[in-house]
Amino acid sequence: MLNKLGRTRLVEVLLVEDSPTDAILLEEAFKDTKIPNNLHIVTTGEDALAYLRHEGVHAKSLMPDLIMLDLNLPGISGQDVLKTIKSDEKLKSIPVVVLTTSKAEEDITKAYKHHANCYVTKPVGYDKLADLVYSIETFWLGIVSLRRGEK
Repeated sequence: MLNKLGRTRLVEVLLVEDSPTDAILLEEAFKDTKIPNNLHIVTTGEDALAYLRHEGVHAKSLMPDLIMLDLNLPGISGQDVLKTIKSDEKLKSIPVVVLTTSKAEEDITKAYKHHANCYVTKPVGYDKLADLVYSIETFWLGIVSLRRGEK
């Protein structure tokens, strides 16, 4: 049976976000948009890479169709996670949306140098965040043809 986006399965989204408050708000925004997806949340760069490599507790994780990545992470930075993803033959085709508080030109330039698919600054306030998530989901999960992830 097809869902409302014409897909036969839910879209897998990996959110890499260390702020518990931002993670909760983003999770609620994903639920509110009603676009069918499975949102998986990890809080560190190390955990994101373990998830993508199916290591440890993530051994049975599904490969995401879309990654939303904060840059300001403890340990391995978001920029290093992005660089690692985009230099890995098995991972580089997964779209990465950088979603961060930084408006610094240096961060934006570096993210695109590391092949981010887009760079978005987190808005202030739930309504604006929900609108942003809806726009991201509509574009990346509704309009764009994504490669189907495998395990």
